[in-house]
Amino acid sequence: MKKRFTTVAIASVILCSVLFSSCIGSFGLSNKLYDWNKSVGSKFVNELVFFAMVVIPVYEVTLLVDGIVLNSIEFWSGNNPVAAGDVKTIKGEKDTFRVETLANGYNIQNSTGNEINLVLDQETNTWSVVVKDMSIKLLQITDSNNALVYLANGKEMKVPLSEAGVLALRQVTENASFVAAK
Repeated sequence: MKKRFTTVAIASVILCSVLFSSCIGSFGLSNKLYDWNKSVGSKFVNELVFFAMVVIPVYEVTLLVDGIVLNSIEFWSGNNPVAAGDVKTIKGEKDTFRVETLANGYNIQNSTGNEINLVLDQETNTWSVVVKDMSIKLLQITDSNNALVYLANGKEMKVPLSEAGVLALRQVTENASFVAAK
């Protein structure tokens, strides 16, 4: 009786940790398949390919793999195993940027080939900008509510991870830019 209760209790704890962990994830594999499907041809060809992939259950399998395996890995490790190598093109006001997802951050290139890397040091939870061989710390996530931002003047600013914190940081940087312009 006691052994059965222990087994049921352990199984319940494991089941609850999986069911209530909120590991919704980014569905990287499903999104890659969807992006590929959108690029096959005209909207009619894309629809035919989509229909075929629903009938053959390609979409269903990728959703199942994402939902059960890849999103759980992403939730527990913080890394999406499918995200590395993902490339997006972003059109800005004055330029177009190519953004590639790396295992530890992002590589960003403009249309003239200039590039920077945003790199996450997972041990210290610190984001840095890397240009050529020079690395500059941007911010460190200190806990789930706060970040330590490294300002250009060499000072540090503790910022709450909230809309109000971002607004305060924006005001500080805009004021610093205004003073520097004088």
